[in-house]
Amino acid sequence: MQISKDGRDWRIGTAADVGWIAGHTTPGVSITTAIPPVFDVYATTYQTDDVTAAAYEQALIEDLTTHTPDQPWWLAYLDTGAHDVVFPHAPRVFLYWNWPYVLVEASPEQALTWRTSGHIRHPHGALPDLFFPADRSWLVSGLWDDTWTCVGGPAPLIRTLQRNPVANARQVQPDEDALPPGLTRE
Repeated sequence: MQISKDGRDWRIGTAADVGWIAGHTTPGVSITTAIPPVFDVYATTYQTDDVTAAAYEQALIEDLTTHTPDQPWWLAYLDTGAHDVVFPHAPRVFLYWNWPYVLVEASPEQALTWRTSGHIRHPHGALPDLFFPADRSWLVSGLWDDTWTCVGGPAPLIRTLQRNPVANARQVQPDEDALPPGLTRE
């Protein structure tokens, strides 16, 4: 299925496009609750109080883009009923606890610009709630009830995120509690 926006058609994803995620995460508090245990390294990241949403999200996308060959990205917007899903009439795919997402094939540019009314983690944020490149070399996911974001991917990517003070990332082990120090669960 295709939907028009910004003068062009965009491919809407199906359950087959997220089949590698659906049913492959584990309930609990570890990072594998959000990210399937298929990556070399895992990290959590969140926006600190002294950094704007725009700066944080730009830093995250720049680091991801640096470690990703030119290709489409899948952007997924969780339909909470309160947050912008960009394409409100598009079909949904279901992940985690049967949560509905609008999944669209786009690019890093759209990841930073499409959403206009904030997301769960920040009222002024633009990022999708879940996104990954077509080659599935990494996955970024912010769960409905978390104020942080989980990342799985290759070690060089995670090291880059850790070195970037704006990205504010810390590596976690697959069986470790994903809750970043200083944050609380909602």
